[in-house]
Amino acid sequence: MTFSAVLHAEWIKIRSVRALGGAILAVFFATVAFSLLGSATIGHEDAGKPGFDPVLTLFFGLNFGQIAAICFGATAVTSEYGSGAIRTSLIAVPRRGLFYAAKLSVIGGLACAVGLMTGLACFLGGQALIGAPGGGIGEPGGLRAAVGCALYLTLITLFAAGLAAVLRSGPAVMGILIPFLLLVSFVIGDVNHGAGLADFLPDRAGQQVLLQHSTGSLGPWSGLAVTAGWAAAAVGAGWAALCRRDV
Repeated sequence: MTFSAVLHAEWIKIRSVRALGGAILAVFFATVAFSLLGSATIGHEDAGKPGFDPVLTLFFGLNFGQIAAICFGATAVTSEYGSGAIRTSLIAVPRRGLFYAAKLSVIGGLACAVGLMTGLACFLGGQALIGAPGGGIGEPGGLRAAVGCALYLTLITLFAAGLAAVLRSGPAVMGILIPFLLLVSFVIGDVNHGAGLADFLPDRAGQQVLLQHSTGSLGPWSGLAVTAGWAAAAVGAGWAALCRRDV
């Protein structure tokens, strides 16, 4: 089969599973809803105060949306293992590298498309709530943050998808990644006073792109590159696991 044919087949699979549609919609609604809530409360109250970062405030909900992104990436890969459909898929597409590349292309492409809509909705909606102190799309870091939001969500989704190919269990992936990103990262950052090793954790590094003026040892794009490195390692491990294991 050609890559485009496998790509089309993977798109049909994802489109036909309702849970996956709900998970990707949750990425948009959770991120936007909490971002608007944060802009209307925290952002509106703190606007103009010293240390206030208007761009970061507009994406307050990203920490909630990334949970949905992890669920989407993990479920999109492991749903076939749970139902046993992976055997049929690999009989139809014996070239496992081709199968894996097509699956991750659909997962990543969908996450990126939804991420772009999410980033723009957070920015424009949040800016409207904060007002002039929130800055415009042409302000320093504004457009970068809106695009960076999409790239960050895409990388976190692929990170979860790669790990799912290794573990073959959606709950296991969620049980590892969600506490890791929400708790471990926070604890390590607190112990290191927000610097050092904590700067290279996937969430902290990637979210540098959301700051108007980046802090720490990484810049906005180098931080996103670190997150891409985490995602690439997980995707590579998933590819090795898929190629070497029996189904």
